[in-house]
Amino acid sequence: MPSEKDGVMIILSSPSGAGKTTLVKKLSEKDNYKISISHTTRQPRPSENPNKDYFFVNEFEFKRLINNQEFLEYAKVFNNFYGTTRTPVIDNLNKGKNVLFDIDWQGADQIKNKKLDYKLITFFILPPSKEVLFERLSKRHENDILIAKERMKQFERDVLHWINYDYVVINNDLEECYLKIINLIDAVTNSGSKDYDIDYIRAHVEKLTS
Repeated sequence: MPSEKDGVMIILSSPSGAGKTTLVKKLSEKDNYKISISHTTRQPRPSENPNKDYFFVNEFEFKRLINNQEFLEYAKVFNNFYGTTRTPVIDNLNKGKNVLFDIDWQGADQIKNKKLDYKLITFFILPPSKEVLFERLSKRHENDILIAKERMKQFERDVLHWINYDYVVINNDLEECYLKIINLIDAVTNSGSKDYDIDYIRAHVEKLTS
């Protein structure tokens, strides 16, 4: 049975290119924070290490895990499957570790709907502007500008899901964004006061979607 000593589930989601993966890695450097490693059917990027950044599997193996009901959440994103297996997450939470999830809004919805007995804090990361986002995506996909443009189209849809998250944080400066997330986690877990302005976030979203 879950108890007060259990860890907290912390979800970070964002449109592609807004910086959630970098933030998750930075958060994982703190004591007692563990990244939940996802399974995916996509090919590794040059900088990624199998079994550390992702468990890279083929579609047959992924569907076997679905059929065995081993996923806490899974989704198809840009023609590839991504999913989080249940057992390592629950094991870490029961050991008092805070578990970090680098997942999209579909996965976040699934985890929320599971109504697990562990504390859950959800963050949605936004870029400072569409121009900055396109610049980041163009650098990541410098060999194929069409991919960057496809991600920008997806951004228009993904950004609408901000309203379903506990907190939205703007990633203008990585260190500032990281500290904002840490302060909010501390405030939630220790019942402290939160420095959070929902009206400012709403205005920023309107600017991004206008």
